[in-house]
Amino acid sequence: MDLKITKYSRQRDIILRILRSTKCHPTADWIYEKVKKEIPNISLGTVYRNLNFLADKGKIRRFSFGGTTAQFDGDLRDHYHIRCDWCKRIEDVPHISTRISCQEIESLTGYRIHSLNLFFSGICPECQRKGEQ
Repeated sequence: MDLKITKYSRQRDIILRILRSTKCHPTADWIYEKVKKEIPNISLGTVYRNLNFLADKGKIRRFSFGGTTAQFDGDLRDHYHIRCDWCKRIEDVPHISTRISCQEIESLTGYRIHSLNLFFSGICPECQRKGEQ
């Protein structure tokens, strides 16, 4: 159990607010560009450290796929994701119940499920159009 008290951080608070206000699953670089508008002297390293801290504490989700830049999600509700194999964009899959799947997995495995991270992969419509040209 982590008994360490975490000090309030204005930087962390702004990073979390920006991440939770977007529907995309941004990289640290994207978040850095947004945070810089509010804290001009913040460094990219500080943004990375705070994102990793928030992910380690379970306040956000971090997605990393071998050799790609990590992307982050401020939405902690159980939901599915889909990732484009070409442009690497991650999107939420709308309106699919995750409750049934978790219950089925618990029944099959005996595990008590506390979180869900399921990714579909494919080619997004935009990349499909580019590929046809």
